[in-house]
Amino acid sequence: MGQAESNSDESEVTLQNIQDLYRKFASECPSGNLHLHEFKRIFGVSSSSSEEELAYVEIVFHSFDTNKDNKIDFMEFVAAVNLILRGKLEDKLRWSFKVYDRDGNGSLTRQEVRHIIKIINKIKRHKDPNVSENIDSICQRLFELVDKNHDDQISLEEFIEGSEKDPWVMQQLKLDPQPTDWFVKQMNKNS
Repeated sequence: MGQAESNSDESEVTLQNIQDLYRKFASECPSGNLHLHEFKRIFGVSSSSSEEELAYVEIVFHSFDTNKDNKIDFMEFVAAVNLILRGKLEDKLRWSFKVYDRDGNGSLTRQEVRHIIKIINKIKRHKDPNVSENIDSICQRLFELVDKNHDDQISLEEFIEGSEKDPWVMQQLKLDPQPTDWFVKQMNKNS
């Protein structure tokens, strides 16, 4: 019994991991804060990137900037890394919902859902020209499957429940910021 409890999961964050992450954060962000231009570099987004990619990265950046001071401090950075690398599905869905909910009122309108779906679809199309889905039909189907009380708004509960029950809905709604490879490389760098 004691032995099973002492075995640690490899994905567990240790004090050493946090110290290593802080050293890397401090070397990448000498000011002690991660600014939008540095965040864009992390995601591989440059000024020549598509308008949609720029908009998406800004939305993601602002979702991690929890105190809304237009920079990500180390604690916000650790929370973001933890969510991306180790977050539970429900936590990732809550974060995705927060990104979709542009006005922060706790529910998603068709306009909010359409805005993010449009950005993600254009990014997918930019990376794979064969992707061609009708944004309006995606939004319509999402609302049919997820908006259980038919009030033309999706609550957090409906969002999570709909995503967990239907793989297509999950694919459409769960945002994946894709910086995992960068974080893993940075964490393993000079180890």
